[in-house]
Parts: sequence; structure tokens; C-alpha cells
Amino acid sequence: MNTQLLITAINVLLSLFIIWKLLPSGIKKSKGNIVLLDTSAIMDGRVVEVVKSGFVPSELLIPRFVIAELQLLADKADHLKRERARFGLQVIQTLQDSKHTTVSIISDDIKSESGVDEKLVKLALKLKALLFTTDYNLLKVAEIEGVRVLNINELAQNLRPTRIPGEHAEIKIVSKGQEKTQGVGYLDDGTMVVVEHAGTKQGQFMKVEFTRNLQTTAGRMMFAKPLKDTAQPSQKQPGSLTEKPRQRRFTNRKLTAEDKLIATINSK
Repeated sequence: MNTQLLITAINVLLSLFIIWKLLPSGIKKSKGNIVLLDTSAIMDGRVVEVVKSGFVPSELLIPRFVIAELQLLADKADHLKRERARFGLQVIQTLQDSKHTTVSIISDDIKSESGVDEKLVKLALKLKALLFTTDYNLLKVAEIEGVRVLNINELAQNLRPTRIPGEHAEIKIVSKGQEKTQGVGYLDDGTMVVVEHAGTKQGQFMKVEFTRNLQTTAGRMMFAKPLKDTAQPSQKQPGSLTEKPRQRRFTNRKLTAEDKLIATINSK
């Protein structure tokens, strides 16, 4: 009797092991350990560098319907999308050859949905996987459905170094600002810098001092002034005839160019 029970137990364990081996590799992982790649993330290409850095789980899943969409774009889209789709197919091969991750091409499909985005959201829920995308609309739909999204654009935005008031930098003035006295330049990470008294300095490099850091709905921007304007005024001896009385500050002061720009951004 005991021998028969032992044989039965061994058969059950063997059956479970066979089922486990037949399952897609992504399903064997627990929640948060696998990532679904969508078409936009693959064509973007930055996923390769993010994988190398180790900031995503090591198991990537690419549904066959995503590859089918890439092939369709590579064959029939306009020139720009066609080249981007072909680049995306190369990205998949690069990921498959990478030693930093494991890529699984899965045949799982959601027959009840016709669109690729809808299929991805439902599949992410089914597999309890993260969704890696750069598509803004897909990102919002996924968040509403309760799918956790890895947004590389948001990651890049958050990783920009923070400049604080008082720090110095040298930037190139590339255009005029909203006010004629303002010039606009950009830091290496793409952060826009509005520089006072630089409206006529287009094409020139200027040393500036940051005066304000502002986070807007369009991203981070900074205000600065030319470094020469930051020199400390010479100190006057008390009672000196050249010393001017300190002016009172009134709450109904005139709006500065910076105030007007902030108001315009916030009203959008």
C-alpha cells in the first residue's frame, strides 16, 4: 500500500514538473519580475541601454502580435516609420543576444480584443507583468486598468540633474524668450533655461547663475541671469552721503518677465 502511494506521489510530481516546463517562461515568474515590451518601446531602442544598466527585471516578454505589428510597419508604413520598425526588429535581436536579459517570444493572445494596445493591457493583467512603453495613450489606459507601467520618458525626465539657485553654468543662447529682454538656452539634458538680459545674445555662450527652478506640466525649466549681474555691490559706510535709503517693498509690485512667463505656462 505504501509503495502504491509513493508511486502515485512520484507520478503527480512528475506531471507537475512537465506542466511547469511546458509553460511559457514568463508565466513562471512572480508579479513584478517580468516585463512586456510594446511596439513603441522596441522601436524607441533605449530599452537596450536600460537593460544593460540593470534597471529592469531580467525577463522580457514580446508577444507575437507585437512582432507582427512591427513587420507590418516595416513593409507598408511611410519611409520614417518603416525605417523605425526595421530598427525595432534589430533591437529584438540585440536583446536576444544580450547577456543581461532573457527574451521570450510568447504566443499568448487575447482573442476578445482587436487592437494591439488593448491586447497588451489585458495580457499584462493576465500574466501580472509590468508593461514597458513610450506610448502616452497606452500608458494612461494601462494605469486606469491597474497595470504598472515602466515609462522610459518619465525615467529620463526624473534622472535629470537638479540645479539649485546659486550654481553657475555656461550655456548657449539659441533664441529669444517671451519677453524681448530674455534669451533661451538649454542644458545638456534638455532642460530649458530662460536667461534675463540675454535677448540680444543669440548664438553666444554665456556664463549664468541660476536663480529659480520651476517644475511645470511641460517639464522642468530654470531661470538664470548673466554671471556679471551677480557681483556684490560695494559696501557703503554707514552714514555715507552716497548711501541710498532702502526702498520699501509693496505687495502690489509690478509683475516681472519671469512672473508673466510662469503665469502663461500655468494657464495652458
